[in-house]
Amino acid sequence: MMRTSATRIVGRGAVIFTAFLLVRATCADVLPDDRADIFYSKYSGGGMDITGESALVRKKFTENFAVEASYFVDKVSGASIDVLSQASQIKDERKQKSATVEYAHDKTTYTASIINSVERDYKSDTGTAFVPVVAWLGHAESRSYDVDLSQILTKNFIGGVNFNVITDQGYLANPYRSIRFRAATPTGYSLASQTYPDTRTSTAVQLEGKYYLPYRAAITGSYRYFRDTWDIVGTTYELDYTHPISN
Repeated sequence: MMRTSATRIVGRGAVIFTAFLLVRATCADVLPDDRADIFYSKYSGGGMDITGESALVRKKFTENFAVEASYFVDKVSGASIDVLSQASQIKDERKQKSATVEYAHDKTTYTASIINSVERDYKSDTGTAFVPVVAWLGHAESRSYDVDLSQILTKNFIGGVNFNVITDQGYLANPYRSIRFRAATPTGYSLASQTYPDTRTSTAVQLEGKYYLPYRAAITGSYRYFRDTWDIVGTTYELDYTHPISN
């Protein structure tokens, strides 16, 4: 199963811990107001049932100091095409807690955040006695480091840069996907588990600029370069145009 979370742990519970400090420079920065949100989502299709539940509370104690906390539960059940081919099911639940502290001083906002995510995953194979056998495949640890800086360069132009480093260590293969190779079997092939390196470090740099046009529209351009120790290289270009329809 593919998921956008940073870490996949198989066989037992896992804990992901991420902390970062974000410094954002703007002109006369103002912290957002208080808010409280409750969110629920549900998706069914392709043999998968996915639900998400979350709650968020934000409190601004002064004009310069605010605290935010959130709790999120993500549940997945069913089977993807890779899992169905091996007669195995997916059942996973992820619980994530986060806390953020923001402090605004003059033209700069300092943000410190901590995220704790716990999830459990497994792979089971059914034997002749139809008794599921849960196999221990390993554990993985992921750490993410981010540095962001945005600056008002002129009254109409804002520029920004983001630098991101992610380090992964442990079991990094996908437990629900296998490689298929020719073999002297009745089907003509056999399946084997993926074999991935047990370490990976990726870095990404993104440059972004937003220009305000005189007729209340705005144009945004960005460029992102990605590279990791598995010799994967990627570049992303993006160009956006925003125009108001009416007042």
